[in-house]
Amino acid sequence: MKIVILLGAPGSGKGTVAARLVAADATLKHVSSGDLLRDAVKRQTPAGVEAEGFMKRGELVPDTIIAQMIGDLMKGIQGECTLLLDGFPRTVVQAEILDKTIAGCGAELSCAVLLDVADEVLVERIAGRRGCPKCGAGYHIKNLPPKVEGICDVCGAELITRKDDNPETVKNRLAVYKSQTMPLIDFYKGRGQLREVAGVGAIDEIVTRVKQALA
Repeated sequence: MKIVILLGAPGSGKGTVAARLVAADATLKHVSSGDLLRDAVKRQTPAGVEAEGFMKRGELVPDTIIAQMIGDLMKGIQGECTLLLDGFPRTVVQAEILDKTIAGCGAELSCAVLLDVADEVLVERIAGRRGCPKCGAGYHIKNLPPKVEGICDVCGAELITRKDDNPETVKNRLAVYKSQTMPLIDFYKGRGQLREVAGVGAIDEIVTRVKQALA
């Protein structure tokens, strides 16, 4: 089993690219750390039960528990598979914990792929998001506008902007990302495992670049 780490700022398109890759190749599996955590808690796995205790107390789930969930996932997969890890690791400490987990499962860290997008583009992408509070449909004022401005195509409800998506909040999120993740980027670059991909342009072009980086 191979492991690929997806790196990129909020709005860089990691989830979208991963979804396209997985749809085209059955040997690829997208693993969002958030989804993995929610699933483990829902299924009440040993790691999920432990994580739920921290969450109920309003505490952060320890890195070792997230790594254990990833390890449990790897052990349960049969046959050829490449995991696309999205959301973990975010720091060098987490990367070192993940290294031990991967080694313990007999897997191999193939590379870390960084979707590189300029800050001004990220702010435009995220600040342009709109969501339906009723049915959950998502839009973008430029890239995926509704038929009627401000109104959901699906249910007719008035669209909203999440608090996390206003420009000032986005800039703060990007600053936090850089402070946490830049050392991680240098970590993988120093080991010769970083693949930098331009995350701008048509989505098909970006997906093709990522495929080439994985080859």
